[in-house]
Amino acid sequence: MNNSKPLPLTGIGLFSNATCHTEKKISVFFSIIFMTVGILSNSLAIAILMKAYQRFRQKSKASFLLFASGLVITDLLGHLIAGTIAVFVYASDKDWIRFNQSNILCSVFGICMVFFGLCPLFLGSVMAVERCIGVTKPIFHSTKMTYKHVKVILTMVCLFAIFIALLPILRLRAYQIQASRTWCFYKTEHFDDWEDRFYLLLFSCLGLLALGVSFLCNAVTGITLLKVKFKSQQRQGRSHHFEMIIQLLAIMCVSCICWSPFLVTMANIGINENHSWKSCETILFALRMATWNQILDPWVYILLRKAVLKKLFQIARRFCGVRIINFHAWELSSIKNSLKVAAVSDSTVSSKPTNQQLLNSTVP
Repeated sequence: MNNSKPLPLTGIGLFSNATCHTEKKISVFFSIIFMTVGILSNSLAIAILMKAYQRFRQKSKASFLLFASGLVITDLLGHLIAGTIAVFVYASDKDWIRFNQSNILCSVFGICMVFFGLCPLFLGSVMAVERCIGVTKPIFHSTKMTYKHVKVILTMVCLFAIFIALLPILRLRAYQIQASRTWCFYKTEHFDDWEDRFYLLLFSCLGLLALGVSFLCNAVTGITLLKVKFKSQQRQGRSHHFEMIIQLLAIMCVSCICWSPFLVTMANIGINENHSWKSCETILFALRMATWNQILDPWVYILLRKAVLKKLFQIARRFCGVRIINFHAWELSSIKNSLKVAAVSDSTVSSKPTNQQLLNSTVP
């Protein structure tokens, strides 16, 4: 009537019939609590990993610690960036039209959601592959997995995750505000063509593939360590290998529990496009489970350390009244154990008289 143009609503799904309602005060409160706990937890884990890296800088555990540090730093940045945007959205009463007219904030939010979602999953799988190589091919690992190579792998993983996150922007496809009006992601309803489905399926398949690789490599590593443990006649064991595989198994379990519902839900939407109020609530629940991954990951390195595990085993032994584990395996690293065994063997051989010596002693 007055020749006025409507505000650009590209990527904004505010007026969809499938809208989830969240309580503002409760959502803001819990968002701030989760972000604070996540930042403190990841900061503590980074300090622990850096201290451990200084101790094991020249050993095979150094590469694992670098990858673990990269994972925790990624989780920390996810809390700082994506968490801050989420708190701002809740505090602004989810009024996207007021602060997102050009869709810039939604695009940044969507890129963060994809990057900080895929990157930890990729790093978890890379850590599992690294440990598998370290256990099954120790010589190759010691010669090829250097500090320089670790930095290159970390950079490649991050760049690949960034590329996946920027792919819709490069294809001139906008991220969409979801029905709950609290976060942005790929388009999950009213698909225009196959490309909208492709982004959801790509994200889901890459995440599930990373979890599958982690499961396979951790299984191979665990079986190999158990075989070596049972075949070896020595009491000493590779304590640092067992410590790392326990941490990897914990990371894999946390990632599977937290991320599987969201990845499966996104894959189901990409295949069936079954988006309704019920699926909106399902997506929101799966998303909240996925956010717990960034909070629980650092506690794996905080709690599942050698010192803490020794205390737990001691408490369990005292509680059960029996000796359930030999703690001498924790005292020496595998390198020191090998040197000790070799020294004992040499001294035993040198202390035994040879046949020529026995013959000379018997002849007058």
